[in-house]
Amino acid sequence: MPIFPELRAATRVEGHHPWPRFVVDVASWRVAGGELAAGRWTLLGLWGEADSVHMAVLRGERDAIGVLSLPCADRRFPALGARHAPAIRLERAAQDLFGLVAEGLADARPWLDHGAWGVRAPLGPGEPAAEAAAPYPFLPAEGGALHQIAVGPVHAGIIEPGHFRFHADGETVVRLEERLGYTHKGTEALMQGADLARAARLAGRVSGDSTVACALAFARAVEAALGLAPPPRAVWLRALMAELERLANHLGDVGAVCNDASFAIMNAHCAVLRERVLRAASQGFGHRLMMDRVVPGGVAADLDAAGAAAITALVAAVRQRFPRLVELYDNTASLQDRVVGTGRLDPALARQFGCGGFVGRASGRDFDARRWPGYPPYDELRFTVPVREEGDVNARVWIRIAEIEASLGLIEQLLAGLPAGDVRAPAPHGAGTEGAALVEGFRGDILAWVRLAADGTIARCHLRDPSWFQWPVLEAAVDGNIVADFPLCNKSFNCAYSGHDL
Repeated sequence: MPIFPELRAATRVEGHHPWPRFVVDVASWRVAGGELAAGRWTLLGLWGEADSVHMAVLRGERDAIGVLSLPCADRRFPALGARHAPAIRLERAAQDLFGLVAEGLADARPWLDHGAWGVRAPLGPGEPAAEAAAPYPFLPAEGGALHQIAVGPVHAGIIEPGHFRFHADGETVVRLEERLGYTHKGTEALMQGADLARAARLAGRVSGDSTVACALAFARAVEAALGLAPPPRAVWLRALMAELERLANHLGDVGAVCNDASFAIMNAHCAVLRERVLRAASQGFGHRLMMDRVVPGGVAADLDAAGAAAITALVAAVRQRFPRLVELYDNTASLQDRVVGTGRLDPALARQFGCGGFVGRASGRDFDARRWPGYPPYDELRFTVPVREEGDVNARVWIRIAEIEASLGLIEQLLAGLPAGDVRAPAPHGAGTEGAALVEGFRGDILAWVRLAADGTIARCHLRDPSWFQWPVLEAAVDGNIVADFPLCNKSFNCAYSGHDL
């Protein structure tokens, strides 16, 4: 039986691993759009090239993953976003970067292009841009009593830039619209022609708080393309770093959510624990964020006895102190009044957008890339994936709390079972091959897709952050809440700016 029987006209591409890639015609592209719109498939990513557009899809709940490619001889393709909203921003980004026009897309406003590049479609035709960019046309909202509130892109404190435009009726939000793209770094352009070492560094800088997860996704995609198996010790060390990264970010987020609800003491205590994680990571792997430690073929830093002892002490400290913070969170009435029922994300919307991580799992979507499609060493480890249905700020906090507990258990298992041996395998020369990977970061699943050139360098690389599918539903979750609760809702999502903006 074909892997994707819905596709009648599809040619399988050789040399694409571990999942199949098919070149399809317009009719099959439209069929795929229908499957997405009907909820039978989930969109994992959409990206462009100079003469084609690609999408990665999940068939069913856990049936199969595939990549579909549509040649665009006239630089046009049928818009998936006309029927399936999660594709809209990805299609707008493909238009900005490659000049590919999604026909039938109602919202064709620029997304990543703010008119500052001096060129249109820099990875496509590269046409000269107009001297001055037109003002961004925010969507209107009708109502006699409505007023607008513009927030950002510059914010108070140390935070990346993003613009939020509110339409409000008194204090009640009736529409929120985001304007992102301010942290666009040109990562996909920088990747082209880079050798594996340079490309791995770029992947680790897509989103600094997810440097391990992004680098791991890239490394696994390259390894899939090359048929390269890292040494077992490297595989376990990667997972150890990934769980330390998850632990640090979840601890920081629990405190920050409470801080935005005016409960600063939780933020102070969680910040202390997060700092303990970062120091242990530095002792174990030589860098607080473990940046540039995951590379194709393995890892660039081994763990010695002193580093293992530091991480063991960290686990003991968090196990001792964190439960009392959880009790404080759960038993503080004023805090519960702010978080329970606030910023609710409907489970149907979470499923439609394929929301991953704590955003999706707090709204009933039971998906974790460590479990399925899965990757080592998680198939040898015991862990639970928490799921709740309420979809509010409180549920997203409790998912983080449960994942902190799960990560502590995983770290203990990884230290206890860490194999001996080498930590890196040399990468063979593999030209013209392609690879993909799906890795679970602390925000959710990260997709990586690479094509290697004839000389072994990167011909094309696309990294899709979980936030592409989480930023849009934040707009929906804020509707009907008061303006003062937006920071609380926003922090409970904690979407990436840099990871989204490429």
